Amino acid sequence: MQESAAPFHFSNSYAEELLGFYVEGDPMTVETPNLLQFNASLANELGLGVAGLPSQDLAQIFSGQKLLAGSRPLAQTYAGHQFGRFSPQLGDGRGLLLGEVAGPNGFRRDIALKGSGQTAFSRGGDGKAAIGPVLREYLIGEAMHCLRIPTTRALAAVATGESVYRESVLPGAILTRVASSHIRIGTFEFFASQQRWDQVRQLADYAIERHDPHLSGDNDRYLFFLQAVSERQAALVANWMLIGFIHGVMNTDNMAISGETIDYGPCAYMESFSPDAVFSSIDRQGRYAYKNQPQIAQWNLTRLAEALLPLIDADNPERAVPKVKAILNDFILHYENLWLAGAQAKLGLENSTADIDSDKLLVNDWLDLLKMYSVDYTLAWRRLADSADGNSESLEVLFPSREVLADWLKRWHERIAKQSATESASRMRSVNPIYIPRNHLVEEALDAATNGADLEPFQKLLAVLAHPFEERKEFAGYAQPASGKFTDSYKTFCGT
Repeated sequence: MQESAAPFHFSNSYAEELLGFYVEGDPMTVETPNLLQFNASLANELGLGVAGLPSQDLAQIFSGQKLLAGSRPLAQTYAGHQFGRFSPQLGDGRGLLLGEVAGPNGFRRDIALKGSGQTAFSRGGDGKAAIGPVLREYLIGEAMHCLRIPTTRALAAVATGESVYRESVLPGAILTRVASSHIRIGTFEFFASQQRWDQVRQLADYAIERHDPHLSGDNDRYLFFLQAVSERQAALVANWMLIGFIHGVMNTDNMAISGETIDYGPCAYMESFSPDAVFSSIDRQGRYAYKNQPQIAQWNLTRLAEALLPLIDADNPERAVPKVKAILNDFILHYENLWLAGAQAKLGLENSTADIDSDKLLVNDWLDLLKMYSVDYTLAWRRLADSADGNSESLEVLFPSREVLADWLKRWHERIAKQSATESASRMRSVNPIYIPRNHLVEEALDAATNGADLEPFQKLLAVLAHPFEERKEFAGYAQPASGKFTDSYKTFCGT
């Protein structure tokens, strides 16, 4: 690979401090890379200084054809529980960490390629990616960011000009992903499963220094690290649940200790409210259904806790079990508190401990109504703000009749009567989006890009999702749910 004089310079703390935690390798050669999409605002946020480069130069850089100064491409080692079953070695089968950059704020982030060819962990795969999955991750990640939910983000998408062979022949592409780090629960599991406790400690110290540096000198830092990761995951999953997001493949290798959403394969946004909603083609038992996400996060954190036990008390790990159990048991309570506070905000309610029990009942009764009448989750919350403004018609039309909603609306209006209706409506619109990545719109955009080399639908949808809380008449079609026929048969797939 050709090394380029870089507008920015990579650092490589992961490569330098964690020898034996990866295998180095170069991205595959791509003859005709072509830039599909470039995230200029993210590049500027990172201080990369590349936004003014010609698109062909950007395509060369973000397909790995020109390695920038300091880059040390490597595939990270990790294991993972996949649908509850332990796979002792997974690793980056089609991804390469290029290096790290510290933006103007000093916050260190990884820059990695995805779909850049075979690595030591490809397990017989080609290590490539198709345009559809690459643009899906770009689109959903940016939508999550604009919805103010912690996430990895896409910096660039580059077409390779080559074919990728799956069920059919598809055009290939490479994604450049930015993350606070790519350390997963599965990274800890890999070394713990082999009882390589020195490496587990080495990884934990690195992760603490990178994500929780205030804990570095603490004698109980590993216990507090577990607590910090647990709290981040509780906040993340609460955000998912409040927005109606279903990750679809919450394996431990897809759970980042940073608390960012990572790996947008078989993910989807729920339309008609159903706690049992599953859209992943490979989740046949509903393990990762919408309603199960908090419990699965707790289960995954238990696997992290098992890996950290010998560090928390090196002399007698069993002695640490009660402390660890307390953190794990607190996870659901912490999640529920965060979720309820978010639900109160979505209902326009001032967060009052005096009303917490009645507010919880109000929220649960609201969700029962949405479930009973299969009401669109996103529109129901958004149109409730209209009712706070005194116009309930846009809400009532979502239900079979206004009568089924009347009793609940009366209770809700009584609850907010002591607040300013205008302020309540404004607050509600600031947390209840009007635009989400509607599944049919995502598929239409990906199909146009894949089969017609037409990026216009993708770019239009991306532009709408950049401002999810600002309703505009010309974008009315982007707020409408898919037909029941589409939703009933909709499945998402892994992007391998």
